[in-house]
Amino acid sequence: MRLDAAGVGLRERTKVAPSLGLMHYALLLAGLGTALLGPILPLLATQWKLNDAQSGVLMLAKFCGAFVGGVSVSRNLRRSLLVGLTAGATGFWCFAVAPSMAVGCGSLFVAGFGIGQVITATNILAGRRFTVHRGSALSLLNFSFSLGAMLSALLAAWLLPHFTLRHLLEWFAGTFVLAAGALLAETRGAAEELEWTAPGTATSDKTQSGLGAQIYLYFAGLLFLYGGLETCLSGWLTTFALRYGSRTLVISEYTTLLLWMSLTVGRALASAIMLRVGERTVQRWGLALTAIFTAGLALSHSALLIAACSVLLGLSLAPFFPSTWALLMANSPTARQAGIVLAVSGLGAAALPWLMGIVSTGTGSLQVALALPLLTALALLTMSMSSSSTKRMTDFPEQHGV
Repeated sequence: MRLDAAGVGLRERTKVAPSLGLMHYALLLAGLGTALLGPILPLLATQWKLNDAQSGVLMLAKFCGAFVGGVSVSRNLRRSLLVGLTAGATGFWCFAVAPSMAVGCGSLFVAGFGIGQVITATNILAGRRFTVHRGSALSLLNFSFSLGAMLSALLAAWLLPHFTLRHLLEWFAGTFVLAAGALLAETRGAAEELEWTAPGTATSDKTQSGLGAQIYLYFAGLLFLYGGLETCLSGWLTTFALRYGSRTLVISEYTTLLLWMSLTVGRALASAIMLRVGERTVQRWGLALTAIFTAGLALSHSALLIAACSVLLGLSLAPFFPSTWALLMANSPTARQAGIVLAVSGLGAAALPWLMGIVSTGTGSLQVALALPLLTALALLTMSMSSSSTKRMTDFPEQHGV
């Protein structure tokens, strides 16, 4: 067995599927699919005559699907990735031709299921393949997810004035088909799924110790709240900017683009920072700044201030997922445990934006509804500052092999 540059053992680099390039592409598509609803939500609300509570149901459907997809990932991660890509293609094509909100919700559930499978399978594979500077490696890989989310807002602003939403969604479904075909091509003659192993470590769930109940619930709580926080901000930002800032759909879509662009840049910066600074330190500072900037967004009454807060929120949110996932993988979860923890983030992404829509409709103010993500950021910071649930973790990458 030989070692790659990251200290990961492998038998035949050229015969392992999925390749790193395909993993990046899969997360790019997952990012596009995750953030797609936000930029087009005002258009759908007009087309189907939806209020904010009903618009929140669309997010609920997609992220409930993501939860089911994540929690049902099998130990055969390569198969789960293929199932996810296939479901994504099917769901987004059906959403493209959906004649009503009810059909749209069902289609988004299927699409969300696919995204959940793709994100979970890819991140578990990456967490096992890279054992040296794991937080940095995961941040770099999830750069592709953030890039896809950024492109969703950019492409919506560029292409919707020239093409129908149906055609764009049909083309997007086709990109999942291409990814599934590439995976099948790589799979021919490839080594077994988990052939990548860290030297001296176990290769199967049967020999992994797994998480204790306290740490398991701790990480599940973190990911649940973070999934809701990120989606509350990205899912409602275009609508928020349209009402309180620019008053034009295209400019409002560019505001969401700024959020995802800064989050993408932030992931690249976080990858470099976590080579020298511990994951928990980066996580805590990011959460503190997120709470401050969310409050600033709620108090903004101009397009310029909303845009500035969007940029700052993207940068502060960027390190949370890769740092938290690295800390989770350092505690040696089984594939099932890791899949459930990540899937719970989809449940949070379904519930909290839906509740935000209900609050907005009930109070008549989306600004008041931003209190929900603000409280979520503060709750995450409180959990991160608590060390009683994370005794097995340290703040120094070299001490836990990250």
